[in-house]
Amino acid sequence: METEKRVEDSFTEQIQLLMPRHINGNGRLFGGKLLEWIDIVGGVAARRHSGCNVITAAIDNLQFKEGAYVNDTLVLIGRITYVGNTSMEVRVDTYVEELSGIRRPINRAYMVYVALDSEGKPVRVPRLIIETENQRGEWEGALKRNELRKIRREEGY
Repeated sequence: METEKRVEDSFTEQIQLLMPRHINGNGRLFGGKLLEWIDIVGGVAARRHSGCNVITAAIDNLQFKEGAYVNDTLVLIGRITYVGNTSMEVRVDTYVEELSGIRRPINRAYMVYVALDSEGKPVRVPRLIIETENQRGEWEGALKRNELRKIRREEGY
């Protein structure tokens, strides 16, 4: 196993064309369907970083900014923002891509995954090489989110 990996090594992108089966009673993308796709993209990014199977440990933040509708093209992009010993935080951004190619953000989510060995036990993940100021900002934000997760666990919510 590699001891260090770059953010780009686990970059994951998924495209979805919204069909009527993805839409809720109000004519917008069903949030649960989007969450499923976000979890898949985040899980793939975490698998690529860790080289292991992973489990979803937390959905830390999920912000719906705008709706999406039938025939919209969705682009989901996942990238590692932080690694602990066995856990990884992944940011997944979702965009609607217009026919012109312009992407409009509709959702941002932060997810936490834990890497597992062949027996299903947590296993150490490669360190994350931080190369840009944006990556450093994400890492620092992840430290704050991690602290808030600990406080929520201690307080039971």
